[in-house]
Amino acid sequence: MTRNMRLSDRAIARLGAASSEYTVWDTRITGLGVRVRPSGHQSFVVLDNRTGNSKRRTLGPTTRMTVDEARSRCLAVQSGNLELLHIKPLVPVPLFGDFVINVWRPECFDRFKRSSRRPIESALTNQLLPTFRDMRLDQIGRREVTAWFDRYSAVAPGGANKALDTLRQILNHAEVHGHLETNPARGIRRNPQRKLNRFLSRDEAHRLHVELDRLAAERPERAAQADIIRLLYYTGCRCSEIQALRWYEIGADTLDLVDSKTGPRKVYLNSEARKIIKRQPRTGSDYVFPSPCNPTLPVSRSMKLWFTLRKRAGLDDVRLHDLRHNYASQAVLNGVPLPTVARLLGHRQLSMTLRYAHVADRDVEAAAERIGAAIIALCNVYD
Repeated sequence: MTRNMRLSDRAIARLGAASSEYTVWDTRITGLGVRVRPSGHQSFVVLDNRTGNSKRRTLGPTTRMTVDEARSRCLAVQSGNLELLHIKPLVPVPLFGDFVINVWRPECFDRFKRSSRRPIESALTNQLLPTFRDMRLDQIGRREVTAWFDRYSAVAPGGANKALDTLRQILNHAEVHGHLETNPARGIRRNPQRKLNRFLSRDEAHRLHVELDRLAAERPERAAQADIIRLLYYTGCRCSEIQALRWYEIGADTLDLVDSKTGPRKVYLNSEARKIIKRQPRTGSDYVFPSPCNPTLPVSRSMKLWFTLRKRAGLDDVRLHDLRHNYASQAVLNGVPLPTVARLLGHRQLSMTLRYAHVADRDVEAAAERIGAAIIALCNVYD
């Protein structure tokens, strides 16, 4: 979409985003325009016809120069007087750290759910701010982002993916504010993730519970972490949901979680899960599993017992979160419909649950054989 008007700072401020990119051309200076992207980002552009072939050049974001300044730059390009292009921008590009603290946090981060903030805060504190804090936003290029991502990926591929998502979001917001022409983190491929097909065999589940009982018997202070692991196994909950579980969220047969990853949700308890919760001592804390150092806080997110347990049970390739995958896989194997599995897991979208559909492939194959036999039988009737 293209249109013409006499450009002014006030008129440009009124230009809104559309479903596709469009350009508004100045009626005063031929070849000067404002490009508006679907994200709302606006840039001054100029048509350079000096070589005979019209070429569009970008002068810069509209937030960093006035229309009069853009007209001067446009004339400089068209006349070849390039020294006039070195005009100090009206709005200096901020440092990455300053932009995160003063702009991105109040406009984006503070709107996130509390449970979503923890991994983002960790990525900022441990990776993004130490690496990019003192760099101007327009100094962060594809090379710098790729070098950081490769270094972190060599140590923690999954953590690198999550930190990259946060960096990409921050730089997207910087682009909207006109500090970047393009996002250098856009298009960088995430590390491949492990397929979600790991669930426990009957023998592995037996070893897990035998070793868990032994570890808890050896040292009574392990009882809380042991019961957290058991609840993860029997409910399919996320680890954070059980660690931060409060007494008022426990009903007769359910957990009425106030703040899960996908918002409030109900977890239905089987008999074993109810036994585990019933035997937890009432200590006066709001939390079912309070911190031994400070009862006003939940137990530490660090589950050291798990690493000891999986080593002794010979399950070195099993992550704590795989207990949730195991719960879902067992549900599918036992014929529970996928929409019901989605409700049990608290999935907002059924597409998340479809990842477990492959678990029942053998049942689907057997069903195909039964259908085929039935069809053949019908054909034989008429032979």
